[in-house]
Amino acid sequence: MKYKAIVHEAEEGGYWAEVPSIPGCATQGETFDELWTNLQEAIEGCLSE
Repeated sequence: MKYKAIVHEAEEGGYWAEVPSIPGCATQGETFDELWTNLQEAIEGCLSE
């Protein structure tokens, strides 16, 4: 299944992202690659609750 995420640049550096279709699903990462990995884990975690 595909989900749309909104990616933001964090003021203190790095990135953070939210998934509007899954309330409360958000994560952060120092690099885009780290953010992508964390986002996949966050989505899995939010859906398993």
